[in-house]
Parts: sequence; C-alpha cells; structure tokens
Amino acid sequence: MGPSMTFLMFISGRAPTLQTLWRSGLVITLLCVLGSGLAFGQARPAPEVHDGSTLLEALQDAVVQIQQQAGQAVVSIKTEGRTRRSPQVGKEAPKGELPHRGVGSGVIVDARGFVLTNNHVVERADEIELTLRDGRTFKGAVVGRDPKTDLAVVKIDTPEALPVAVLGDSDQLKVGQWAVAIGNPFGLGHSMSVGVISGTGRGDLGLAAFEDYIQTDAAINPGNSGGPLLNIRGEVIGINTAINPVGRGIAFAIPINAAKDIMQQLIAHGRVVRGFLGVVIQTLSPELADKFAVSENGGVLVGDILRESPAEKAGLKRGDIIVAFAGKPVHKMQELQQLVASTRPGTSVQVQLWRDRQAQTIALEIGEMKDPEPAPEPAGSRFGLTLDALTKDLAKQFELKTDHGVVVTNVESGSPAARDGLRKGDVILEVERTPVPTLEAFQNMVRTLNPDDHVLLLILREGRSFYTILHAPQG
Repeated sequence: MGPSMTFLMFISGRAPTLQTLWRSGLVITLLCVLGSGLAFGQARPAPEVHDGSTLLEALQDAVVQIQQQAGQAVVSIKTEGRTRRSPQVGKEAPKGELPHRGVGSGVIVDARGFVLTNNHVVERADEIELTLRDGRTFKGAVVGRDPKTDLAVVKIDTPEALPVAVLGDSDQLKVGQWAVAIGNPFGLGHSMSVGVISGTGRGDLGLAAFEDYIQTDAAINPGNSGGPLLNIRGEVIGINTAINPVGRGIAFAIPINAAKDIMQQLIAHGRVVRGFLGVVIQTLSPELADKFAVSENGGVLVGDILRESPAEKAGLKRGDIIVAFAGKPVHKMQELQQLVASTRPGTSVQVQLWRDRQAQTIALEIGEMKDPEPAPEPAGSRFGLTLDALTKDLAKQFELKTDHGVVVTNVESGSPAARDGLRKGDVILEVERTPVPTLEAFQNMVRTLNPDDHVLLLILREGRSFYTILHAPQG
C-alpha cells in the first residue's frame, strides 16, 4: 500500500452518543444539482416551461420512493465478540477476554434470508443481530467470508417473509449519475444520503487484494459498511465499504457485478474458488512503456513467474506484456486480476501478449488459487518465551557447555515464563521428563499439552540443571 493511501479507513464502527456527534460537528448536507443531460456543444431544443418546484418535487419523490421500497431490504447490524487480552510489557497478564462491539449495515439479497455485507463488519463477531426498517430483529450466522474482496454473507434463520433488494448492473455506471446510500451510520439506524458517482475502477487503495471500486460523494460514515449504494431506480449498484476520513465527499463501494459471483459462491459453498495464473504483474509507466515499445496502458507487464504455475508451464516469461486474456483486452493490473480470478480452475484460455516487439498467443489451463498456509505459532510463544535451536554461536554467546537442548533467547516481561523465573540463556533439556534435544522435539511435546496444563521443565543454567514448573497462561 503506497504512503498516499494510508488515510483510507473502513466504515464499520462503534455507535457514539448524539452528544458526541453534535460536539464533533457532524453535518449532513444534501446537494441536488439538476442538469439537462445534453452533451457539450450539442444543440439545445426549445426549453419546455416547467415550474421549478415541480421539478424538485419530482426528484424528491423519486428519492423518497427509493427509501420506501429499497430501504425495506436494508438491515442494521450489531455485532459482539471477545478478544483474548494481550499482556502489556512490564505488567501482569490480565485475566479473561476483552469484549468488543461493532455496528454496520447489510442488504437482503435472497428471500431465504441471505444478507450481503462486508467481511470486516462480521469477521470477529460471535453474535450478530440484524434489524429491519420495520423494527423486526433477528439473530444471524455467518455463511461465508471472503477477505480478499471484503465481502461476507450472513443468514437470517426465520420462516417470516423478508423483503429482497433488486440488484442492478454496475457495468453501466457513468460518472455523474445519481447515487443513494442507505445504512446504519454511527448506529443511528436506517439513514439515507444522496450524491453522484464520482468515479469508477478505483484501485491501488490498499483495502483488499482485489480492488475495483466505485467512488461516490454520497455522505457515508462509520456504520455504513456493508450497506447498499443504489441508483435512482432503487437498484443496488454497490456495497459501501470505505471512506477517506481526511477529505470529505470521498467514499468507495464494491461494484455489485463483482459482488454477485462472490455472493453466490459463499451461499452455495461457504468459500470462494478463484482462478490462478502465477504471474507477478506491474503497471506500465510511461518510461517502461517506452522501453518495451508499447503504448502506456497498452497492457500489463510481467515482472516474474511463479514456479510450477500455469504461467510457467505454458511458457510465459519475464518481460512479457499481456494485452488480452480470454479475448478480453487488458489495460490495467486490476483488469487482469479480476479476469483470472473469475475464471473457473481447469478452463483453457488464450493469452495474447507482446514479446520482443512481436505479438504472440499462448494457450494455457488456469489453476486454482490456494490460500497461504497459516504460519505456525512459534514454539513457547504462549508462555512468553522466544526459543531457538542450540547452535555453536549461541553456545558461545551464552557460555553453554552442552550440545543439546533448546535455548531461551528472550523472555517477555509479565509473561508466565517471566513469573516462573525463566531467564535469557537458559537451556530447556526436558519437557514432562521427555528429552527435547532439538527445537522440533520441543514443539512436538508442547503440541501434546492442553492449553491449561502446567509444564514440568528440566532447565540447565550456569552449568547446573534443576526442575521447575512453567504455569499455563492465565485467563
């Protein structure tokens, strides 16, 4: 994420009091600009005689109708969860877990009770409460989440009839068209704001792995996350996701066409399957375009090829410029990322590229994108220990006279290990009377223990060994 993008923030949050909002100077302004819709320089027909108030009332009625109809399918979301407390340096480890609450929005997209929202609204939630505009409140459960696009689906389990939003076509959006946001800002409940589409295809914001946002100046605030952005016909064209808290009138929404496929996969399978090509790509700057003898935005430059990937097997190379994928032109990194990700694994596609100033076409079979394996918890970390294998350098550093065991290289202040008297430079020889000559052996032994077990250790310190108890973390 570039340094200029650090001002962006997601827009779910905790509901402040009305006094806080008043003190902060929260002002909601609606600016309606009426235009003729004529192209610049086009001949203007003879003006029809209209009463100004009649035009304004017609626009007003259209906005009111959106709230009355589409607003029925918008839900306010409240979440509750608990996070394990982390000990502060130099202090006793706190007991228990820290509760956290959040607010957000969502939109009902299926009569069976499926609600589309943002991943960051529900990702840490243990309990989810959804409230409709008519006051009905339901418990919800997460069906699936997709952090790569910041989308999630929540299910309302009820036999009652539920209103469903109409999904529009975000590919038809034009800058200057009306945009209406409905949501739960600051936990105030169903609120509406009106603006225009300020831009499309916004990326490189550092918000998610896949970015192709709609920009709008409709007033959006914390708590609007997951709520719909609608057109003047009341159709959902986006899911409100983030704002720029520094500059007013800049907010971003995920296009509904991009969200549809994600939503359908989450409903059907609880996860998202994406295509995988295996290239590291970069944007063609004017200087790079000149060196590769192509026009700026004339494709996407391949900077590297991942080993054993579909791209490597098909013969793609560093320095290739991909200009089309499966017959669709490619001008930006986001376009290629979206095209590849939306292609079903196993599909054969044609990739058009520019190599050494010559056009080429390569056929390949798309693979499946795999989520990276979660990093294992470092051995001893839950006790506040940093451990390392015993090497000659460590033996020399700590003046150790042994060639086996696990070395304590750091003890976190206030941790269970610190309270039990372990020190930097100690060597752990045994765990529960079982020798641990290597770091791997220590890890294997610790995995067999329950989280609340107290552990018997044999420690070597200053040439003498002794037994001690390492107590389980509190809380």
